[in-house]
Amino acid sequence: MLNLAKIGHFFLHLWRGVRELSGDDAYVQYLKHHAAFHANAVDVAPALSRKAFFKLWQDSQWKDVRRCC
Repeated sequence: MLNLAKIGHFFLHLWRGVRELSGDDAYVQYLKHHAAFHANAVDVAPALSRKAFFKLWQDSQWKDVRRCC
């Protein structure tokens, strides 16, 4: 008989992997990094808002894309 806790645990890890591969968790990872490495620094700006982060992220993704059409 299958253990429901193990199945739930499997799908949780699968979901986290999908979010990581797709970049959906990028803002959460950014906040973790900012809190861990920049929280006590004096001259560091506060963490970006979700909207500002994704604007910056999208701009960096599409910066060098050149198309003729």
